Amino acid sequence: MIGNYPLHLMILVLLWGYIYTSWSLMGRLGLVSFGHGAFMGIGAYTVVMLWNHFGWSPWAGALAALAFAAAVAILIGYPCFRFRIVGHYFALVTLALSEVARLVIVALRDQTGGSLGATPNSALHGGATAAPGALQFSDKQVWFWIVLAFWLAGLWVWRAVDRSMARLALQAISEEEEAAASIGIHVARAKLRITLISALMTCAGGVLYAQYQLYVNPDTVSGIGISLQMVFGAIAGGMFVMLGPTVGAAFTLLLAEGLRLAFGNRYPALDSTLYGAMLVLFIIYMPKGILGAALEALRARTARPIAPRKSSGMPSA
Repeated sequence: MIGNYPLHLMILVLLWGYIYTSWSLMGRLGLVSFGHGAFMGIGAYTVVMLWNHFGWSPWAGALAALAFAAAVAILIGYPCFRFRIVGHYFALVTLALSEVARLVIVALRDQTGGSLGATPNSALHGGATAAPGALQFSDKQVWFWIVLAFWLAGLWVWRAVDRSMARLALQAISEEEEAAASIGIHVARAKLRITLISALMTCAGGVLYAQYQLYVNPDTVSGIGISLQMVFGAIAGGMFVMLGPTVGAAFTLLLAEGLRLAFGNRYPALDSTLYGAMLVLFIIYMPKGILGAALEALRARTARPIAPRKSSGMPSA
């Protein structure tokens, strides 16, 4: 039987793989967002605050969080797409969104716990091991199956988008927006649709993270650091390959665990610093990511023609 710690790592790999996949829906189609930490923070904090202060079930809180995330995505996305704020300018707008979300959480310290974070009220009383109504389970195997289901659903969405006409439209938009509009593609609508899907999936990931960890902190579920982690994980694993973000999740998790075991808490921002430095290196030297580069090397190896054997010069019988 697998131990709790390996199972915990598997759950985190699948959960972050799902979140990175959510980000890659936009990133691989030319919409580089540094604001997805805001959507994850909305999901995590909304369910916890509604549960702690108003007694709302996390199921109802999740619906409220999804509605809130959709409203924020539209509020930010529509003006950007309507007025053609693209490229670096769009990235800067989303970067500001991510940091504003973190600062709002810190500022509302009386409700959110500020920089100290918050813990959801426990529903596991009297030796109970499961409280489905509160989405709390002490058995990690239950969480493994829940997160696995969401991870598979995320891969299904990735594949559905990949096979849809929306992908072709967004690729055309990313290459030449004016030309795409001239052939009848509704640019703002196509961008807003994929932004909504990506934001809602990331928000759901925040809900799962908060309920699994039973602790939320503005630095671990929101802000620039988390957004940068999503970007780095997806690019490192290979955001153009369906399983690439999951490979990136395993890579970033092993990197974070290795740094924690080696240095402890002596260097608080060491992981974020390494994410930024390695992100630049991956973009320059391995733009297709770990899995993308491995698949490309495998295809090149299998497609290599077999050299004909040299003739020995002896007449055949």
